[in-house]
Amino acid sequence: MIVDDSRVVRKVAGRIVQDLQFEVTEAGDGADALKSCRENMPDAILLDWNMPVMNGLDFLRALRREQGGSKPIVVFCSTENDAEHIGEAMRSGANEFIMKPFDADIIHSKFAEVGLV
Repeated sequence: MIVDDSRVVRKVAGRIVQDLQFEVTEAGDGADALKSCRENMPDAILLDWNMPVMNGLDFLRALRREQGGSKPIVVFCSTENDAEHIGEAMRSGANEFIMKPFDADIIHSKFAEVGLV
């Protein structure tokens, strides 16, 4: 699942993830993503930090409290890349963190690190 308020980022990331042989779903904010997860829990989530309605950090904390919410591998993908933000994301349940802008090699590398590819 690609969770980002930017349609362009969702499309670019979605293409990269599809090329890695994953089925892709999208959400434009954390609230939509949480609703989607309740219906069908994904294996992996590429998650933006700053979004309207529900930001990525709030979504991640809520996800981890859901039944089955510990299952998805969550890779934060954000411009918020200082040590404090990265630490907070990891303490809240993120498995990995990548900085925007990203490319296919970066996503592939991070997915490999967390055992997805």
